[in-house]
Amino acid sequence: MSISGLLEKHKQELENLTLTSHPFKTLKLFIVAVAQYLQRSLVYLLTHGVWLMLLVIVTVAGVVLFLSADGPHATHVEELLRYVRFGLWWVALGVASSIGLGSGLHTFVLYLGPHIAFFTIKAMQCGRVDLKSAVYDTIQLSKNPSWLKKDCSEFGPPLFSSPHEGIQVPLTSILPQVQVEAILWGLGTALGELPPYFISRAASLSGEIIDAAEELDASSSDNHGFVSILNRLKRWFLSHAQYLNFFTILVLASVPNPLFDLAGIMCGQFGIPFWEFFFATLIGKAIVKTHIQTVLIILVCNNQLLNWIENELIWVLSFIPGVASALPNIVAKLHAMKAKYMAAPLPVTSNIKVKSWDLSFASVWNSIVLLMMINFFVKIVNSTAQRYLKTEQEKETSALKRQLEEDSH
Repeated sequence: MSISGLLEKHKQELENLTLTSHPFKTLKLFIVAVAQYLQRSLVYLLTHGVWLMLLVIVTVAGVVLFLSADGPHATHVEELLRYVRFGLWWVALGVASSIGLGSGLHTFVLYLGPHIAFFTIKAMQCGRVDLKSAVYDTIQLSKNPSWLKKDCSEFGPPLFSSPHEGIQVPLTSILPQVQVEAILWGLGTALGELPPYFISRAASLSGEIIDAAEELDASSSDNHGFVSILNRLKRWFLSHAQYLNFFTILVLASVPNPLFDLAGIMCGQFGIPFWEFFFATLIGKAIVKTHIQTVLIILVCNNQLLNWIENELIWVLSFIPGVASALPNIVAKLHAMKAKYMAAPLPVTSNIKVKSWDLSFASVWNSIVLLMMINFFVKIVNSTAQRYLKTEQEKETSALKRQLEEDSH
């Protein structure tokens, strides 16, 4: 077989290796790839990190004994564990959102966004922001925040109210209450960009070609519409990536955009120093971007942005003949609908189990979360199996090249 024929065969095998096309083969290669990775990691630890492994085992054993022992420290330890679980939860959600070159789990839409919206709506209903029992009183893996189901009378009288405008909780009072979890989530998204950087950096040092560029070139002829436009933008980004520096990385990380999934790859490929890349990404994602998203959700949910839009629309519509006379009735009906909505109980989060088959908000939301998690898992399995198959194909290609060279001599 010729080299070109083998490469074409390999390309077809890679394209067809998915859970939908070849489920058993894909799962088999995924399991083999994971087993090999675990084996290499274990061998490395046994040969290079014996003392480190012993230190970790002794440390973990000591921590477990300390946590399991009763005493006056138990209360403080439990409080510390709550903070640790809180921090790890939101950082892990951030990592899950950014890892995987854009195919990650969209945890801002699933968790952080709803959490900020629920807190803002609850603060608007109760007229106060001191709703949390502690900083860690947020949506987590298996529990809901304590304030979500409480009645406003349990918190006390409203602290933000006026006889003319009713309850108006300012943005500056709500933002600090959800700021910690937003920054932790942003820190996780920055950490999720590190694996592509390290992989690309190692590939650059060894002289290998970037997989992302190859995949974009290979898929350019098969994609149409928005996907094709996005790939063209990514290829333009790849061609100009040598101009990346701290400021450009900061700008790219500070706004939601579909191109930043290539930033880590290109920074590693062109030798951008690690700390320059990481600090720019950290500031952009954990400080700038998360605050933009958080402020936008708060402005929508506390009616400040909606009130501004309403006033502008009323001003514009007042100049249209025939509409100006009907505006007072329309505005009154809209205000009545808004008051009814704000007085309604908050919807439940995705952590609450549905005990009936009724089509409720919780059942629909749980279904959406489940489908997105399944999609996330499928993408991980497909990419891992394809990466393993590609490695095996490269070995086969190298063997064929050596054989052809020997035959020619």
